[in-house]
Amino acid sequence: MRVLTDACVLYPTVLREIVLGAAERGLFAPLWSPRILEEWARATVKLGPAGEAIARGEIAVLRARWPASEARPDPEVEAALDLPDAADRHVVAAAVAAGGDTLLTLNLRDFPRRALAPHGIRAVAPDALLMEIWLAHPACIEAAVEDVRAETERISGRAQPVRALLKRARLPRLGKALAPA
Repeated sequence: MRVLTDACVLYPTVLREIVLGAAERGLFAPLWSPRILEEWARATVKLGPAGEAIARGEIAVLRARWPASEARPDPEVEAALDLPDAADRHVVAAAVAAGGDTLLTLNLRDFPRRALAPHGIRAVAPDALLMEIWLAHPACIEAAVEDVRAETERISGRAQPVRALLKRARLPRLGKALAPA
């Protein structure tokens, strides 16, 4: 599976780290474009100059870890796309350029099936994709979540129950599935 990851999935740290933890375990190939990475960096401006600097460092790490993941959209494909928001065309065009079959986004309404189907791409929310992968590879997803939970707990100095952490990360179904009974 080749998954184009939208900026809205890369920006929240916990969500990004769980998604990329799954990719690191070989469950899919992550994809993005320079513009998507730039959107992520610019979104952190509201956190102050340090936030943007940290994001740019994390982007450099992503590029080094997955050098073949960056796609450059074809301007002709981008121009031909019919989406509710023309500013999102570059995302689909990047998926097409990279041979992606999945577009991972929190903004499903912005990527209607009718626009993606001709390119063999489906839009899916992170919670749905991670649940789908968890059903096939539970140990891998559980390990990715535990790594992020433990690191979040280390950084915050507070207990980070799985269900609450995943709910805040917009992964409520996965949180419910992984929460201890």
